[in-house]
Amino acid sequence: MSGDNRILERSAAIRVSNLQFEWPSGQSVLQGCSLEVQAGEFCMLLGNNGSGKSTLLKILGGLLQPQGGQWAIEQPVGFVFQNPDHQLVMPTVGADVAFGLVDEHLSLAEIRNRVDDALAAINLLDLKRRPIYALSGGQKQRVAIAGAIARHCHVLLLDEPTALLDPDSQIDLVKRVRDLVKGRGLTALWVTHRLVELDYCDRAFLLEEGQVLDEGDPTRLKHRLQNQP
Repeated sequence: MSGDNRILERSAAIRVSNLQFEWPSGQSVLQGCSLEVQAGEFCMLLGNNGSGKSTLLKILGGLLQPQGGQWAIEQPVGFVFQNPDHQLVMPTVGADVAFGLVDEHLSLAEIRNRVDDALAAINLLDLKRRPIYALSGGQKQRVAIAGAIARHCHVLLLDEPTALLDPDSQIDLVKRVRDLVKGRGLTALWVTHRLVELDYCDRAFLLEEGQVLDEGDPTRLKHRLQNQP
């Protein structure tokens, strides 16, 4: 069992091999789960409730420890939760983005530059001093992503980030993440159950009972799921 980046090949940003995870109750969630995401890809992870999507993402984000298998992910990693209120801790937009930089011991000028660059990247620079409570759900998710951008994260892990958003905000967010991945050379793995979001990714994985049942072209997987009885 390993989280060692040494098992990554040069082109892989995420590698998972035969991952096993079960809860203390004995309920098995991941059963030999394996997948790879190449550097610079925007991939999506689909599956029914209980298929292991969020569990896999939390293992990759260091939030859970599996019982078996190997995994590796390029560092640093940014994790975006389904509910942004679970990770936004400061009173204003700019302060929250800056909060993640505390451990880097940067100068005030460097912090300001990183915060402004990150907020500009997700088109929220004009809301830098806006209270977090005054933001919409979509804006809060963008602030969470800006925090990862400010920390110069190479990989974004997004756990159903559009689940609490209205349809227009859902599409806006997925487009922004796609543009960040392509414009900044990032890698993203995005958990979803909304088939429309497959229109914006490079590849997709279908999880069923803790294993990757299918992977590849998102349009093909979308049609497969749409035509299921």
